[in-house]
Amino acid sequence: MSSNKINILVTGADGFIGSHLVESLLDKGYSVRALSQYNSFNYWGWLEDIPANQFLEVVSGDIRDPFFCKEVSKGTDIIFHLAALIAIPYSYVAPASYVDTNVKGTLNICQAAKENGNVRVIHTSTSEVYGTAQYVPIDEKHPKQPQSPYSASKIGADAIAMSYYNSFGLPVTIARPFNTYGPRQSARAIIPTIISQISSGIKSIKLGDLTPTRDFNFVKDTCNGFIALSECPSSIGKEINICSSTEVSMQSTLDLIKEIMHSDVKFISDVQRLRPQNSEVFRLLGDNSLIKELTAYTPEYSLREGLQLTCEWFSSKENLAKYKPDIYNL
Repeated sequence: MSSNKINILVTGADGFIGSHLVESLLDKGYSVRALSQYNSFNYWGWLEDIPANQFLEVVSGDIRDPFFCKEVSKGTDIIFHLAALIAIPYSYVAPASYVDTNVKGTLNICQAAKENGNVRVIHTSTSEVYGTAQYVPIDEKHPKQPQSPYSASKIGADAIAMSYYNSFGLPVTIARPFNTYGPRQSARAIIPTIISQISSGIKSIKLGDLTPTRDFNFVKDTCNGFIALSECPSSIGKEINICSSTEVSMQSTLDLIKEIMHSDVKFISDVQRLRPQNSEVFRLLGDNSLIKELTAYTPEYSLREGLQLTCEWFSSKENLAKYKPDIYNL
């Protein structure tokens, strides 16, 4: 890593948001060590799509190993901790893996940051920790509600990270993005699922409940929020929403996608795709007052603009070929 630049470690850099964050950090002149989960194929996920850069170092490993975490975080000034298991349906069938990766992995990163000189940590939370809104807009004081094993694991991870700030003075910020979407997103999420199936020529799509509302954020806005918080000393020790402070139903979002893509696709209700009743989050609308108060952050992309860019990306045959639209992803 460069001795003349601020050195960044991004865990989960091979994923959707992580790969976009790596690109944004490089554009801003940072030196980036990007962590990709170890595999025998030496495959770096979405980092494969990022051009070679003298200030980008890709390493493979696993945040579940504390010894590796200590080694990979040496010489870094800031750690953006994004590595996590995030698919809610899969957390119903494999909950222990979410504790191992999300809770223990966060513990390992925080301990490594502490042992390497109290490295600044931007820990990634999720709006799912709030559950269905008890009031709107949802600010950072809203109660946490573990409505899925995934959200429970993230609540635990957030608590571990904050405990290192309270116990050891580790400079931790908990960044809490609401529903991020954009190019490269996993097909387990509803927006890429719909776009990829329409792009593949499918005329009817099975879906779960379309009445819940979400606070959608284009991925570049989410990344700008992460970076703004890392550059703001006043954000240390705080949990901070990254959101648009706008609310839209899933049905309206899908209708907008159909309009953008000039599609006549039909949506069919499938009971197998419904979340368990007490697990569904029916309403999310975030309050972004705190991040605006602390930083110069403001979302730049409207939902239409972000969906337009996302549809264009998925419409590329090269990009679409990386997905399996006919398979239901947990």
